[in-house]
Amino acid sequence: MDLWYSWEFIVIVLAGFSMFRSFCQSEKAPYYTFVHEATSAPHVLYYDYIIIGGGTSGCPLAATLSQGASVLVLERGGSPYGNPKIMNIANFANSLSDTSPNSASQQFISEDGVYNARARVLGGGSALNAGFYTHASDDYVKQAGWIPEFVEKSYAWVESKIAFEPPMLEWQSAVRDGLVEVGVLPYNGFTYDHIYGTKVGGSIFDKYGHRHTAADLLEYAEPRNISVYLHATVHKILFTETGKPWPRPRAYGVVFEDSLGLKHWAYLRKSSMNEIILSAGALGSPQLLMLSGIGPANHLQAHSISVVADQPMVGQGMADNPMNLLFIPSPIPVEVSLIQVVGITKFNSYVETASGLSFAYSWVHKFIREYELHLNETGQPSAVTAEAMSRATETLNSLVAETLQGGVILEKVIGPVSTGELKLRTTNPDDNPSVRFNYFKEPEDLHRCVQGMRTIIEVVNSRAFSKFRYKDMPVQALIDLMVNLPVNLRPRHFSTAMSLEQFCTDTVMTIWHYHGGCQVGKVVDNDYKVLGVDKLRVIDGSTFIDSPGTNPQATVMMLGRYMGKRILYERFIQGRK
Repeated sequence: MDLWYSWEFIVIVLAGFSMFRSFCQSEKAPYYTFVHEATSAPHVLYYDYIIIGGGTSGCPLAATLSQGASVLVLERGGSPYGNPKIMNIANFANSLSDTSPNSASQQFISEDGVYNARARVLGGGSALNAGFYTHASDDYVKQAGWIPEFVEKSYAWVESKIAFEPPMLEWQSAVRDGLVEVGVLPYNGFTYDHIYGTKVGGSIFDKYGHRHTAADLLEYAEPRNISVYLHATVHKILFTETGKPWPRPRAYGVVFEDSLGLKHWAYLRKSSMNEIILSAGALGSPQLLMLSGIGPANHLQAHSISVVADQPMVGQGMADNPMNLLFIPSPIPVEVSLIQVVGITKFNSYVETASGLSFAYSWVHKFIREYELHLNETGQPSAVTAEAMSRATETLNSLVAETLQGGVILEKVIGPVSTGELKLRTTNPDDNPSVRFNYFKEPEDLHRCVQGMRTIIEVVNSRAFSKFRYKDMPVQALIDLMVNLPVNLRPRHFSTAMSLEQFCTDTVMTIWHYHGGCQVGKVVDNDYKVLGVDKLRVIDGSTFIDSPGTNPQATVMMLGRYMGKRILYERFIQGRK
């Protein structure tokens, strides 16, 4: 019988979970004692595990591994703590649209002409996102080959620190009731489970609107066994040459740079169980594999990168759940809320909502700022004309005068079927790679978007939502407003405001759920080990074939914990031999 499924394994892991739970409830690890600026790092370091990326997966993975081994975490961003742009729910949009050089959000525009952002901060995307917390479906867990019992325990481990039941105030309640009214049934109440119908999900924002990120999971770490360095940008992974005694390239260290531009070298201690683990996210992990010589040989050679392993699937299968929405000005004040309610439809388009004065104001105007910034930086014309942008601003101001109140109702296509690719632009790890998601390339995705937009329109017109509607503002006016807002750089067509198919294509936005690039079965095996080399794994959302649940962050954090326990178990068994 496979060791992973043996009874011995089950007994050991169950005992480990119980012991770990007791530790968590009785002691809060002083994790700030092991978080430092990379400028203070020694010139040369040695650890059992080197984790590249202290993000949504990297933090729980590091905390878990530190219970049985020495762990080094290299995070290219800074700390989220003490930053009100990150930690306060009201500043969600401002944090995402921060374009300053050292911001937690690194802006990029995909080759599809869609504004996007990637995290560069301890805690990763959980420090920037809208906070929704929900599990993957049972079918997803089964297809991933994970053991359901240990998946549940790993979710619970995460939830004891950072997941909360959100308060249900008026806007969110109206959308919830509207979804039920238009037939997104049954109503399932508050649950983390991914099931058809309308539900209230969890949130990483507590009742005070304070964000809790994956970085909080470092409280579980054993302080004596872990070092976390901030503003530590990894330039490449180091490999041995092939030949005796290693027939395949073997990862043995990394080169990283601190904020002063000084280079440091981190090496694995001598042990057959020690590894380097990439947890740099759906953009960072395939990018760093390529920079280290693992990827399509022709592409690497074009950038003068020595090929360690010709891996043509690195960077392939890139996908992002496309989002489309309506902004709805309200005649009455609304609460500040991010994603709490979700309608999970049978056609796999999910309907969600967010609201609030500061959120709505900053959300609408961030697109105008980004549009202007893009023109200033590139000088390239956009499909959204200056006249259209001016009309959008005037319309917005005429509707809501000086105090903008309202919110958005959005739909996103899960999966999706359409995929693209990631390539290097430069060999500088600080630069964004080129990525194309091919939104709505496959007709199935576009069909689901149209169905989702029809559901939104029904909710907007529902009796339950009526008090948040201006009676003299038809849905078509809301559609016209979205068409004229510079929400992306894609062309507008004559039929954009009249055809939901064209509306979906022309006004598509990201919901920051990109995945792929290092997929299981293509770039890594079922143990998340990189194919063709030794002592290197990838554990993050880049390994996903599809996006799990209605939001991937809970599952990405779960995966870090799940694989950390599995790796420690393998280490324990190896040590007994």
